[in-house]
Amino acid sequence: MNSGARRAFTTSVSVFAMLAAGSALAQENAQAAEAVDDRGGIDEIVVTAQRRAQSLQDVPIAVSAFSNEALADQQIENTLDLQQALPNTTFTKSNFTGSSITIRGIGSPAVATSGDSGIGVHYNDMPLVASRLFENEFFDLERLEVLRGPQGTLFGRNATGGVINLITATPKKEFQAAGEFEYGNFNSIVGRGMVNAPLADFAAVRLAGIYVNRDGYTENVATGNDIDGRDSFALRGSLLIEPTIDTTFTVTAEYFEEDSDRSRIQKQLCATDPTGILGCRPDRLGFGSINSNATLATILSSSQFLSIAASPALAPFALYDVYGPSAFSNANNPTDPRKVAIDFEPTYKADQLIIQAELEHDFGGVVATLNGGYSKTSVRSRTDYNLSITDSVQPQIARLTAIAGGAFGPDAAAIAGGILATPLFQNGQICVSDATREQVGIANGVVNRCADNTSEFDESGIRNEQWSVEARLASDFDGPFNFLIGGLYLQGEATESDYFVNASGLDYASVLLGGPASNFAAIVGPPMFNNLTDLVELDTYGIFGEVYFEVNDQLKITGGLRYSNDKKFVRDRTFLLNFPIPFGTEDARVLAADGRYDADPSVAGAQAFREQTFDDDAITGRLVIDYTPDVAFSDDTLIYASYTRGYKPGGINPAFDPTVLSAPVSFASEKINAYEIGMKNSFGGGTAQVNLTGFYYDYKGLQVSRILNRTSFNDNTDAQVYGLELESILAPTEGLTINASLSYQKTKIKDLAIFDSRDPSAGRSDAVLIKDITNASNCVLASATPGAVSQEALVGIVNAFNQNFDFDGPGPNPSVLRSAVPVPGTNTFGAFSLCGALAGAIASGAFDAFGGQGILLEFQPNGTPILPGGIPVDLSGNELANSPNWKFSVGAQYEILTDGGWTITPRVDVNFTGNSFSSNFNQATDRLEGYEIVNAQLTLRSPDERFYVRGFIQNAFDTLGVTGRYRTDQSSGLFTNEFYTEPRRYGAAVGFKF
Repeated sequence: MNSGARRAFTTSVSVFAMLAAGSALAQENAQAAEAVDDRGGIDEIVVTAQRRAQSLQDVPIAVSAFSNEALADQQIENTLDLQQALPNTTFTKSNFTGSSITIRGIGSPAVATSGDSGIGVHYNDMPLVASRLFENEFFDLERLEVLRGPQGTLFGRNATGGVINLITATPKKEFQAAGEFEYGNFNSIVGRGMVNAPLADFAAVRLAGIYVNRDGYTENVATGNDIDGRDSFALRGSLLIEPTIDTTFTVTAEYFEEDSDRSRIQKQLCATDPTGILGCRPDRLGFGSINSNATLATILSSSQFLSIAASPALAPFALYDVYGPSAFSNANNPTDPRKVAIDFEPTYKADQLIIQAELEHDFGGVVATLNGGYSKTSVRSRTDYNLSITDSVQPQIARLTAIAGGAFGPDAAAIAGGILATPLFQNGQICVSDATREQVGIANGVVNRCADNTSEFDESGIRNEQWSVEARLASDFDGPFNFLIGGLYLQGEATESDYFVNASGLDYASVLLGGPASNFAAIVGPPMFNNLTDLVELDTYGIFGEVYFEVNDQLKITGGLRYSNDKKFVRDRTFLLNFPIPFGTEDARVLAADGRYDADPSVAGAQAFREQTFDDDAITGRLVIDYTPDVAFSDDTLIYASYTRGYKPGGINPAFDPTVLSAPVSFASEKINAYEIGMKNSFGGGTAQVNLTGFYYDYKGLQVSRILNRTSFNDNTDAQVYGLELESILAPTEGLTINASLSYQKTKIKDLAIFDSRDPSAGRSDAVLIKDITNASNCVLASATPGAVSQEALVGIVNAFNQNFDFDGPGPNPSVLRSAVPVPGTNTFGAFSLCGALAGAIASGAFDAFGGQGILLEFQPNGTPILPGGIPVDLSGNELANSPNWKFSVGAQYEILTDGGWTITPRVDVNFTGNSFSSNFNQATDRLEGYEIVNAQLTLRSPDERFYVRGFIQNAFDTLGVTGRYRTDQSSGLFTNEFYTEPRRYGAAVGFKF
């Protein structure tokens, strides 16, 4: 924390303490409220958190609401800003073109195309399976509501953590217009506009839009370009028709598009492992680069792999040696988090179309509502996979050229000439395949770029489409009994879900494995990795209802139930050189039918899809008791207690190679029992509000994700969450508004033991780490009982195996694999070897003299022994990822009226997020340090408030807040990607409103 930020943090703590001590803090988020009269006061905020219009202070659940004006006042422009002002809420980008919102420890940790987020996103009450909430900016909203806690009745389905509901501004029957132009540093240009016009006495239309364009926050020192910029726009049109006094029909259409150089990753960290067994040390982070010898691209194009898996005759033509220097030996990874040195600059394309409509009719005592619509969205982005530049391979190319010229005889010349004649080599440079769903790459000359060094990039993308309809009946009787019943049906489809990793090393391996040593025409393909989900179908419905019974004027009971049914279908597969082919060798008919691939089964990619289904249902609901007593200490007090049962369906793990890893195909659904008590208070004739909430969650089957063998796997565990939230607002005099919130939470994992891919030996010294020379994964040789077999004996087993295994037939070749060496950051040794073959040798009793009878082994379903991927560690008691214990925010503004009638409004906001962990393993390298964001704004409004000028600064002290981390797979070298808050931004804006 720099000194300026530390001063701001100390000041903000003092301000917050004084406010809390004075009992002036108040609100169930009335950040949207304003001082309104000479006495001061807080505007009433009406929300639909219970699917009916209610005052925020009358709703017996934890909900925060922001008007469009409040969002502007607090400079909440997007979801990254929003999480700063919400208690027990975090938001971070994620690695695969997505994002993760966490509320009270619950969010979206499951990584699978068929998975659901724990936070439901709704657009005018319509649920969105996929949204561009991460990319888009807020504009022209009626309000934004955030419901905390499981919504097991009215919102249902996947809302175990909460709901974000964006309510767009409704057309008004009068002419209105507003516009703003903003310019700031990074050449930032933002334009917002709205026009509202009546069409008749019963109809009106509203048009709104936003345009964002700015230079990037990050400097690429290799090219001098700025990256991580923005270029996007969104347009929205709404139509209101009221044919009768009791009937209202609204339809809204919104289109968003982005085409920018936004970077999914801000920084990549690694403390280099010089052995290449892991790639990065497990005990620290640093500004080094991975040891490329740990990566699949290097291993598959290495002399060691070629000697084992292909032919020793090809070994002299290998691109790499796993015992040689890393390809990133001279890479530059700047220590400045806002700088990178890359040769592949990012691209980011996204779009979304939403069409939503609602028809409401009041039958007198009963209101019927029909809500639904259609959404279609896609996103596709590319970025430099290692955020580094490899060393030149011109020496290797020169060696191949010399061999092709006959330096080592005609046979070798034919092989080298065949290699250089492929599309992989052009104009004396090495190329890389482009990422296309035809999967052919260099086999058909589909090349992305060529350079003196190898290139590595990844591409992540998906296309989603959905339609839904929801019908509700809500009573409004004069008596003590009322009800709400309804049903929802939603159908969704995800297609073109890809995660490519393209690397010149993978292309080179496809060349060498493509055919006879003298003929490289039959290149094995696809030469890139692609975890491809061709289709995900979702079919879900829910039937729900609530009853409301007023026992008397002060006591009310709410009871609700919901039945949810979810059906999912997934068709997917994983590609990598067709080596090995994971899911069969036929099914060319599927490829011909969808028109995406060549129907010839001899062509790369002609392999069968895996098809899986998942079905589940659940009954959830809630019981609420709320009481409004007459008390002396407040004007109005609401006390409530609730029990809520929540549910989030499980899903299907992404495609994986069953010959490498045995894992469950699907992961289970989540169930949550949530208990909440709260109190909402108003004081001083409406000049202060103080709200306090306490909660306890008993979580069953919480979905947690980890990356293994180039794909994600989702496990289930139980967890416990509890905490407190205080929200408040004070408006004691004309023009002065102070708002504050404070939250604490404690999260705890129960009964989960899994191995940590970053440190598979789990710190044990009686173990040996193995880097598998065929697939770049890690396994661990260890005794079943700790200490039963000495480290020396285990190392002896590995060394003997490496020196005596017959790789090529004539006899052992001890020069291929070397003895185990100490691995920095661990307590043990490591070696390149073959996990499956080593396990088989141990199982056969070949190493009994070394203590092999005590070796820990697992078995594949086909009976083949393997070494386990790692030693499990007990995570019981660990905190859930992205769940800081403490958060607070304080904001204050004061309207100063000048003699000329102009109004000057200064405002300052201080937001603090405490320490947390980026993964459930809670290691030192997972720790996310707390950070504070300070924003300030000065606004000058004309006497009639039609025109204004404002100056602003966001993140005034340029705090670098790490919002999340992603640790990659073992076959990629276990690097860590980081995601940051945005840097300091400042500028000015002019606007009008009438």
